[in-house]
Amino acid sequence: MGNVTLEHLIKRYDDVTAVNDVSLDIEDGEFVTLVGPSGCGKSTTLEMIAGLTKPTEGTVSIAGHDVTNLPPKDRGIAMVFQNIALFPHMDVHDNISFGLRLRDFDDDEIDRRVERAIEIVQMEGTLDRMPDELSGGQRQRIAIARAIVREPEVFLMDEPLANLDAALRVHMRTELQRLHQELDTTIVYVTHDQEEAMTMSNRLAVMDEGEVQQFARPLECYNQPANKFVASFIGSPSMNFFDAEVTADGVRTPAFDVAFDPTRYDLERDQSVTLGIRPEDLGFADEEDLADPTEPFEAAVDVVEPVGDEVFIYFLLEGDDDREDQLLMSAPPDPDLTGEIEGTSHRIQLDRSRVHLFDAQTGEALVHGIERPPSGQREARGTEPS
Repeated sequence: MGNVTLEHLIKRYDDVTAVNDVSLDIEDGEFVTLVGPSGCGKSTTLEMIAGLTKPTEGTVSIAGHDVTNLPPKDRGIAMVFQNIALFPHMDVHDNISFGLRLRDFDDDEIDRRVERAIEIVQMEGTLDRMPDELSGGQRQRIAIARAIVREPEVFLMDEPLANLDAALRVHMRTELQRLHQELDTTIVYVTHDQEEAMTMSNRLAVMDEGEVQQFARPLECYNQPANKFVASFIGSPSMNFFDAEVTADGVRTPAFDVAFDPTRYDLERDQSVTLGIRPEDLGFADEEDLADPTEPFEAAVDVVEPVGDEVFIYFLLEGDDDREDQLLMSAPPDPDLTGEIEGTSHRIQLDRSRVHLFDAQTGEALVHGIERPPSGQREARGTEPS
């Protein structure tokens, strides 16, 4: 069993708290990613699981056993680091088997494990090659094979793809998913790349300032973020946010209104909220792409960025002279959107069913998706009763 349980982990360095009360229950065979910006505490948390860093408070359990005070070699784990660190004077076979030889495994068992590991990472025929004869991706596979031969309960991976080029990172993401399926072993993975985390993981632990903000499946973090931080970090490009105020008929931002019945969502009139909408949940007026479009409002094109399979369009809203509340929309590729449209004005709509509302003070999520208001109620200025 490779389940990992963290209970109220805290790590302090003098007056700095790097990890603050982290509790996670990682199931046997799960691929869980600790994801967040630099300095959020994800690598420190991984180091406490590995035994490289001792927690100030809290416990770490692996396979049902408290390992908080055990050295790394006795925890049933294997690590793969960002820096591959193969021994340059050893061939592939000796690099992979080095740890087994230190533990006095017999030659037959070493050969069995090395052959199995080299097949899993699809690097047959390289056992007699030296590290400088391998590409970056091949060296990373050898580092993974070196971890596989230990037959650990848990794999711990600290940004193992960070030093690879973009194309190779995408390829290695697929390889790691295949590896996870084949080994059926628990993997705890650390990255700051939210796309990497979304594509590989069974669950994400989204971290910020030493705390877990949300621990859930990737699409749940995307569609139902627990707070404004998760909504802003998960998803590329990021969610649009606007300061808003609850009215009798919905919410009002400086540039547009969204009508609905606030009482259905326990919102109070004059309550300050933050409205969030993802770029793909916007559209041009009178198009049929949105499930439940709001009333249109005017916005002027500022910048257009064609990126291949979609086009990013940055709009300036009325009264936004300092560009603080730019509206970003992603649209399907269209020759008309890559021409001379900067500065032109367009009528824009939001998909009401994809609108998110967050508490303006705490950032906690209040509403994910709102329903159409009663018939006849429109998102127009001046309709709010006095």
